[in-house]
Amino acid sequence: MRLFVAVNPPEPAVAELASAVHDLRALPGAERLRWAERPGWHFTLAFLGEVDEALLPELTERLGRAAHRHPAHALRLAGGGRFGDRVLWVGAEGEVETLRGLARSVIAGARRAGVVVDGTHSFHPHLTLARSGGGRVSLRPYVAALVDFRGREWRAEHLELVRSRLPGGGVPGERPRYETIAAWELGR
Repeated sequence: MRLFVAVNPPEPAVAELASAVHDLRALPGAERLRWAERPGWHFTLAFLGEVDEALLPELTERLGRAAHRHPAHALRLAGGGRFGDRVLWVGAEGEVETLRGLARSVIAGARRAGVVVDGTHSFHPHLTLARSGGGRVSLRPYVAALVDFRGREWRAEHLELVRSRLPGGGVPGERPRYETIAAWELGR
């Protein structure tokens, strides 16, 4: 199973971001970007990759413990950035250190459950909006357009273990499908 662990913003925050993204999609070159769809907007705390189903009981137990140790916390979608000219993202403000601590606990718990987790990148809270396609598109104008974006404050209250089903039909533009396997309330 291809899995990741995430925190999802609530619908009102997603709706605000959708309005900003609508404007971004009108910028020159936007048609050459692969835009993430609203159902895929989340903060990935840990990408676990292919995980043997036999590890799920231990993994879910440890993720539940991680969720219990970290309180619900206030966040807002804010600003924007890029990873080179490959990925355009919106960032987070608020109790980001709590989110970082949760990500560290998630990674540690996954490793203790026997899941191999890539530890080469430190956690940088972001929600991916678009990826560059085959042609190079400068993401600088998109980041500039997001610099003043500040969404409403919301509470991160749940941790989710999500299965990602990659498209297999070979249909251009087809996106992964996400299915929540387990969820836990933070701080409980």
